[in-house]
Amino acid sequence: MVMLDIQVLEAIPAHTVFATDVFDDPRLYGKGKVRWVAIKGGVVDWAIYYHKEEKSIEFICQEGDKCFTKEVIKELVPCTDEVFKKYRY
Repeated sequence: MVMLDIQVLEAIPAHTVFATDVFDDPRLYGKGKVRWVAIKGGVVDWAIYYHKEEKSIEFICQEGDKCFTKEVIKELVPCTDEVFKKYRY
């Protein structure tokens, strides 16, 4: 994935999933794979949500757990410090 900068984040329409993948890392979910989605909020902010691999993107956006670990956030969505400051905790 290319480094996400503020110009790209600002250009993404509100409430749009702009990245997703399957991840196997105990920092998010003790055991097994999870599907994660990065979604832009209603303003220039964003967040990553995750749930079990078999759940749909739509389900994860609505019901998923939010990622709060800085290292994981920056690993899943490489981004500038300016963009990271826009992460919605």
